[in-house]
Amino acid sequence: MTDTRYIGRFAPSPTGPLHRGSLIAALASWLDARAAGGEWRLRIDDVDRGRARVSAARDIRAALEALGLEWDGPVQVQDARRDHYQAALERLQASGDAYPCACTRREVAAGGEAGPAGIIYPGTCRDGLPAGREARSWRFRVPDGPLGFEDRRLGPQSLVPAAVIGDFVIRRGDGLHAYHLAMVVDDAALGVTDVVRGADLLPATPPQMLLRSALSLPQPRHLHVPVATDPQGRKLSKTNAAPPVDTRRAGAAVADALAFLGHPPPADLADAPPAMLLEWAVGHWQSGAIARDGLASGLQHPQYRAYKI
Repeated sequence: MTDTRYIGRFAPSPTGPLHRGSLIAALASWLDARAAGGEWRLRIDDVDRGRARVSAARDIRAALEALGLEWDGPVQVQDARRDHYQAALERLQASGDAYPCACTRREVAAGGEAGPAGIIYPGTCRDGLPAGREARSWRFRVPDGPLGFEDRRLGPQSLVPAAVIGDFVIRRGDGLHAYHLAMVVDDAALGVTDVVRGADLLPATPPQMLLRSALSLPQPRHLHVPVATDPQGRKLSKTNAAPPVDTRRAGAAVADALAFLGHPPPADLADAPPAMLLEWAVGHWQSGAIARDGLASGLQHPQYRAYKI
């Protein structure tokens, strides 16, 4: 990647309110951008119409503002960019990097092997649709061979994508473009140079890198931060009904997130408002101070060992 002005982003899915885990990811991304003198953009990842809620998108924006996490430029909304995803899909179809698939989820589950990131597609339609079957979805043709990249916290990462993820869906059976395709197209449109997000999304990096390569899009740097968990050790998420951030205590919420990221504010800022805490944090931000523990420890995690280079 060429040496350009830092552009980071936060891209929440509007399926519920901003919770502690989301705040930690947003704050890490915001601080990394501001400490580098760069831009921080906001995107609403509502490509999945069935799960997206307009009220949740509004609430997330209001929470970020209350917490002092101001963004640059207009908010990008995926629902308005479907033509761009279709254009990218057509490029992949024309290059042979995408192919039609007739398989149902049940058929994939029955014929595929369990991998660390889910069922690995068995390649049923890779060389053509079975006789009498019609296409339901489109898949990306994952190339053979290893893939490596450097994570700024976790260090060198390496795996063989074909063995770990297989050919993945880029347009779903319901006609919607899949998350990976939409994300790489949108990041390129924003000029994103650095992706800072939770370590639970580390397994998403290889397929996204493959798509960028196939579409001749620039590869950003990556920093995956630890994720917050509940008392049962589960990642805080909307699915697990994680409570929303209490913006009435915005300073305390920001201080808590800073401490989680290895930057506990000094005692004289114990009761400070978000603006003061953030000003202090920008001046002291060091990604190397973030602990190496967390839900994911990298693609060297035991679940990936059989698939490493």
